[in-house]
Amino acid sequence: MSISNTPPTTPVKLTVLAEQGQLLGSNGRYERFLPDLVGLYQDAQSFEEKLAADSGAPVYWVESSQTEDGPGGLITGTSVLEPGQVGEEYAMTKGHLHGQADRSELYLTVAGHGVMLLETLDGQTESIEVRPGEAVYVPGHWVHRSVNVGSKRFVTLFCYAADAGQDYGIIERAGGMKQLVVATSDGGWTTRPNPQHRGYEH
Repeated sequence: MSISNTPPTTPVKLTVLAEQGQLLGSNGRYERFLPDLVGLYQDAQSFEEKLAADSGAPVYWVESSQTEDGPGGLITGTSVLEPGQVGEEYAMTKGHLHGQADRSELYLTVAGHGVMLLETLDGQTESIEVRPGEAVYVPGHWVHRSVNVGSKRFVTLFCYAADAGQDYGIIERAGGMKQLVVATSDGGWTTRPNPQHRGYEH
């Protein structure tokens, strides 16, 4: 075994404030607002009505910590998704496939009630319901998005390789994900096929 003369990276402490949707010790943040989600939901009229009443607050955001670059480093962060519906669909993130498609990701739920919607490019689908203390391991080559099916913030702690990258456009180019997460009459959720889905590019 060879030993590098490069000084080791200093360890980093992170603190998750789940209810507030904060990650103390993070060094990155991005926010998504309702106008950023044009075309994401099926019911265009309901989206326009929601947009007309929009307060301007972010609908979801990510706080992250990246200390090391390259395949040996990890990006750790929190994804915070406010509750709500647009038409029958529950609030959701844009979703992505990693730019390095074979990179995996782990999501641990720390607050709220959500669904991880997952699909492969060849048509496999999974929808995994999660509550605090439950985690989803997302293997490489799976498109994935978070959906908030509860009445409070859905907060997950995630971790993935620093060189993974994200392709946020793959879902848009396919006309949306193959499955939609929609509300049921009893206040629950179910999935149904997306009639606008055209298939993923290979």
